[in-house]
Amino acid sequence: MVAGAAGLVASLLVSGDATGAAGAGPDGGGERERGRRHGHGDGKPPRGRARAEDFRGMWVATVTNRDWPSRPGLSAAEQRAELTALLDQAVKRRLNTVILQVRPTADALWPSPYEPWAQCLAGVQGKDPGWDPLGTAVVEAHRRGLLLHAWFNPYRVATHADPARLAADHPARRNPDWVVTHGGKLYYNPGLPQVRRFVQDAMLDAVRRYDVDAVHFDDYFYPYPVAGESFDDDAAYEAHGGGFPDRAAWRRDNIDLLIRETAQRIKAVKPDVAFGVSPFGIWRNATTDPLGSDTRGLQTYDALHADTRKWVKQAWIDYVVPQLYWHIGFGAADYAALVPWWSDVVRGTGVHLYVGEALYRAGDPAAPAAWQDPAELSRHLALAADHDGVLGHAFFGARDVVADRIGAMARVVADHYPTPVRPPGW
Repeated sequence: MVAGAAGLVASLLVSGDATGAAGAGPDGGGERERGRRHGHGDGKPPRGRARAEDFRGMWVATVTNRDWPSRPGLSAAEQRAELTALLDQAVKRRLNTVILQVRPTADALWPSPYEPWAQCLAGVQGKDPGWDPLGTAVVEAHRRGLLLHAWFNPYRVATHADPARLAADHPARRNPDWVVTHGGKLYYNPGLPQVRRFVQDAMLDAVRRYDVDAVHFDDYFYPYPVAGESFDDDAAYEAHGGGFPDRAAWRRDNIDLLIRETAQRIKAVKPDVAFGVSPFGIWRNATTDPLGSDTRGLQTYDALHADTRKWVKQAWIDYVVPQLYWHIGFGAADYAALVPWWSDVVRGTGVHLYVGEALYRAGDPAAPAAWQDPAELSRHLALAADHDGVLGHAFFGARDVVADRIGAMARVVADHYPTPVRPPGW
């Protein structure tokens, strides 16, 4: 959940990746009777009162070993020890949900029949790490009373542009016509129906095999814009874009289909598994669309072709975690303007709203002055508490929860998390 560009856009593209036991396997106990409602109970207390239920999440990014494992090539025992230590940290901070990135670059943190083992584990894509990280994570999280949301990146293939560096049997090498190079990275082409079906199949394998509590997508759909480049989907548009007024409408429909079909297929496999998305925090600016927010930044609807507001209004997803990675008072994208906007969007939909929080910015010397104040994040939660639609928060990312550079997380816990609680709807 970390992208970048120049000038104002650099300030706005601070989302991104959260953009993510030997022999242990899936939880053989099957589905537990949790009575989960997943977005269809409101969970809302009277304004200003503490909630008996509150979503308190932590993203664990595995792409480029951002949060875990600390480096590739650790032994199975070392990887497992680091993972359980992160789960213990979540409990210590009175969190209740871990969002673990299990498909970072079209590879897998479980023995998938569709895709190779993830490079972040053994250091070589396709090499068996000697254990089942996702299976273990599910069991160990539940043992600690934590929910485990399996986080997938649908279309990213590699953070480099060389197909020869992928595992020899990687689907992207077997199907080079599926792949587009953009901004020095490799992506699956969202405009190909066979790609959309394949990535769904690959992700749903984890849902079938493990007792995950939710499927979680991050903010990458069509890739973030790169100056001087266009996403080369001419052939796909020629083949499949008939009937649309322009390419942008066709691209948005491709992502709509991904979201709607994934939601339907999850419910067909396991009806009580939730489906959530953590999009970039701006849908559209009000200067572009009167339904948009009072912001002046990159728009997911136009730049990433992700109509996130529609997904909420249509209730295709069970929860949304907009990445509101800006401080209170930031002119181009004010946290205090975006929280009420998103709260209004979810009103009456049954979709849960959890706010994505930029813990990683707290104490970052490169961040604006507001982020040098340990109380900034605590003020976010206090502000959000005045909006009935907000049912919790998620913090990016796990290594920052552990390091807590200037004590911002400790301040959040002291001010807002006096006791453990369960997430809404469980």
